[in-house]
Amino acid sequence: MFQIVGYMKTDRRNFIKKAGMVAGGIYIIPRHVMGRGYTAPSDKLNIACIGVGGKGQSDCFNVWDNGKNNIVAIADVDWQRGKAAAEKFPNAKKYTDYRKLFEAESKNIDAVTISTPDHQHAIIAMDAMSLGKHVYLQKPLTHDIYEARMLTEAASKYKVVTQMGNQGASGRGTAQFVDWFRKGEIGKVHTVYIWTDRPVWPQGIPKPNVEAEMPNDLAWDLWVGTAPATAFHPLYHPFKWRGWWDFGTGALGDMGCHLIDPPYRALGLGYPTQVQCSVGSVFSKDWIPDYNPESCPPSSTVQLNFAATKYNKSDVKMIWMDGGLRPFHPDIIPAEDLIGDPDGKNGVIMMGTKGILTCGTYGNHPKIYMKGKKVRTLAPPIPNEGTINAPENGHPTLWTEACKTGFGSTEHKMLTSSFDFAGPLTETILMGNLAIRSYNYKESPESKDFPGRKKLLWDGINMKITNFEAANQYVKRNYRTGW
Repeated sequence: MFQIVGYMKTDRRNFIKKAGMVAGGIYIIPRHVMGRGYTAPSDKLNIACIGVGGKGQSDCFNVWDNGKNNIVAIADVDWQRGKAAAEKFPNAKKYTDYRKLFEAESKNIDAVTISTPDHQHAIIAMDAMSLGKHVYLQKPLTHDIYEARMLTEAASKYKVVTQMGNQGASGRGTAQFVDWFRKGEIGKVHTVYIWTDRPVWPQGIPKPNVEAEMPNDLAWDLWVGTAPATAFHPLYHPFKWRGWWDFGTGALGDMGCHLIDPPYRALGLGYPTQVQCSVGSVFSKDWIPDYNPESCPPSSTVQLNFAATKYNKSDVKMIWMDGGLRPFHPDIIPAEDLIGDPDGKNGVIMMGTKGILTCGTYGNHPKIYMKGKKVRTLAPPIPNEGTINAPENGHPTLWTEACKTGFGSTEHKMLTSSFDFAGPLTETILMGNLAIRSYNYKESPESKDFPGRKKLLWDGINMKITNFEAANQYVKRNYRTGW
């Protein structure tokens, strides 16, 4: 599936540091000699950014970190959306095809950010890691379960520093959520509810059957990449790709890495053991439910089951809701309190034997409720403490600093979403999508039965549904010829 490119790793930074280097008659002066506020050239990462429109723009700017690192190359298939990054870094080499960037710039870069649509995540990340490059990869880590497993193993194999872009993982809210639970504040947990107002893009609709006019400066075939050949349409690009299975991973893929992270982390969960779901429908003009298998559903409910862990001596049910669905208000929480985010549109409720722990998106606004009262809230931050004022909780900066110290360093081990954690988390999220895609599956077009609507049993080690073979087609997808 992946083409692993052989490489000879060039450790430019260590060579300079160890040799005390004199190159071309010019001394590289250590940072401490220059004084505070100065970053020596040898202490800067050379970074390539792949996908620099939308979220990719902020990822690129954040890892540049006001000049603490160098952006030496950028790649995008749509230079209308990538214009701001191109103007911000006029000296960076510009590419449309990321493969040509790797071919030309491999010796010049230390690390890569990847902020493309989901279906391109894995192949670009694998190519980067096989070249020995550290990787910052947007969420969800991958488009399918098999890809997530492969990237997790590759990060260890190639000894590169990795981070998934779920920035709440490095936030104070998530840390407090985990700490309260691990201290036994709410007892053993038996049920977790998670909900989001996504999708805020079209889902559950038929695939467009007419070709639209292509925007200028869009390399559409490269945008399609590993996905099946598809004619351009604005229902795919930009942004609306999230609602199509060929390119995106729906509401779960968009928000699951932000909302599922705190309870998954706190409970120390691994692979789920079971999954089941129900999905909403759109209706035709004749008020007949339409099933459009190319598009994610407009709403869904997914239940994932997990075995007890060393942190939680109880089996757990995790119930996900999207498309405006949400759990009912627990009696233990005062009726006037909105749960989760301040507007209540996204949130987490973790039900324990002694109380309830809640939070919103990114782990923000954690609270504990007991006996009908709110008893814990997050203390105000200490001014200028740590990364509190850094963009996205310092999540990208922590990655760049870990890249400088290398794989296995203290800084690397302290990262909150390196692939050893982000990979299994992503597999859990994509397991929900496997159930959703199986839900309306028929054994044949003539069949009236939907065997995918039963509870699915998951063998996590072997990545296999054991009681419904047809569901396993969603574990690993086939790449388009040439990719």
